[in-house]
Amino acid sequence: MTTTLLPAHLAARLDFAITLARQCGALAVKEATQLQISAKGAHDVLTQADLAVEQLIRAEVARAFAGDLVVGEEMGGQDAVDSAGNFWLVDPIDGTANYATDVPRWCISIGYLEAGKPVLGVLFDPLMDRLYSAGMAAGARLNGRPIRARNTDALNGATVELGWSPRAQPAAYLGKAAALLAAGCAFTRRGSGALGLADVAAGRVDGYAELHINAWDCAAGILLVTEAGGRANDFFTPEGIRSGGLLVACAPELYPALLALMAN
Repeated sequence: MTTTLLPAHLAARLDFAITLARQCGALAVKEATQLQISAKGAHDVLTQADLAVEQLIRAEVARAFAGDLVVGEEMGGQDAVDSAGNFWLVDPIDGTANYATDVPRWCISIGYLEAGKPVLGVLFDPLMDRLYSAGMAAGARLNGRPIRARNTDALNGATVELGWSPRAQPAAYLGKAAALLAAGCAFTRRGSGALGLADVAAGRVDGYAELHINAWDCAAGILLVTEAGGRANDFFTPEGIRSGGLLVACAPELYPALLALMAN
């Protein structure tokens, strides 16, 4: 990705994150040959690869940018973070259930926040060799090429990925699915919120929505969407960073209708 539009300290971190994401992808692919799987909860699994990848991220950040704080899904760090501060926010493997069952739909997600807002985002899908990158006011790219969100203004005929986690009640999820269908919208669910957001940024789908998603799952992806010309709700409040929440990200003209459907 061209980094000339970024301040020097962000350009250095973006180049670093791109290289690191590829390292992490290679490690995850290698670890997949000797999977050890445990359960964190219903429909929430953990593999040794999640831990190995997060350990690699933390070690490389400490080596390259001593003093930078890392918050990760598996090894925490939320207690040390100032939600209005600067820190890395990472999901070592987004889509672990897919990864653990040999479904080719997972990725590495690395975000960097300043003043509590994403300013850098990198996603790497190693099985598809797709490296997504974004910098604040510098655009979004896939393998170095600019990408754009779709220009869609109506739910009727749109396609939205509707993410799900055990944190959402089944009745609430099914209600939103029914509302999308009633509005003439097709929906999918593919098991990786980060890649769902990447699909919005790349124009493969019109939107991504989830009743509750954690910040590490979407820090990089939200920036990808907005830098690709899409729109997302104000997820990165202090509460969103600590506890997650509702996410709506989509083509800009579609946003009012999709937000209204998901929020009501």
